[in-house]
Amino acid sequence: MSSAGILIIGNEILSGKVTDTNSPWLCRELRTLGVDVERVLTIPDDVEGIARELRMMRSRYDFVFTSGGIGPTHDDMTLEGVARAFDRKLMRSETIAMRIERAQNATPNASQLKMAMVPEDALLVDAGDLWFPVVIVENVHIFPGIPELFRRKFESIRERFRGVPVLLKRVFVKRRESEIAHTLNELLEEFPELMLGSYPKIGEESFHVLLTLESRDAGFLQRALDTLLDKLPPDAIHRVE
Repeated sequence: MSSAGILIIGNEILSGKVTDTNSPWLCRELRTLGVDVERVLTIPDDVEGIARELRMMRSRYDFVFTSGGIGPTHDDMTLEGVARAFDRKLMRSETIAMRIERAQNATPNASQLKMAMVPEDALLVDAGDLWFPVVIVENVHIFPGIPELFRRKFESIRERFRGVPVLLKRVFVKRRESEIAHTLNELLEEFPELMLGSYPKIGEESFHVLLTLESRDAGFLQRALDTLLDKLPPDAIHRVE
């Protein structure tokens, strides 16, 4: 199945001044589309660092997504880093320059035109009702860091990534994790390809552990769920979703 890496770029994330909400949201969206996110990495605003990590990611994953660093200010270095990762020049896109001028109904200044500098031969894809397109270089997809814009841009091209979605079942258990660990081990022996998660909950009165069962095969998932429910004592099950 398709794999993905997510590169979060910004000193403000690493300093704790801003909380990254883009990568958790994107992980959930990609999972519903059938894409396995295998790495999420946060790095500073540094051109060579961006280029270095992108060289690794673009060769290892089917899709790479960047967040942040594409604005008009001095610390916006993502596009230059992408260009360096692919050994390409930064070129002024007249299409983007015209869009900037049309959006503000005025001639753009030098800082604004910085946003029109994109890697040579980049693909520009209209992003719904947003004036600024999604910039794509081979398998690298470049997104802004502002969460609202990030989400709207991704939504405009999300169907490009659709594969076989991961299906999910949740079982809320009224037992401690240590009490059911042997049952979970037995389940995985019988269903070794099952993606099984066990998450203790502290402070919950109605249940102690949330179990998640995931698979792309609906029949396989249902058989695994039925087997788990048979193995657990009936009074141990709070609810199933």
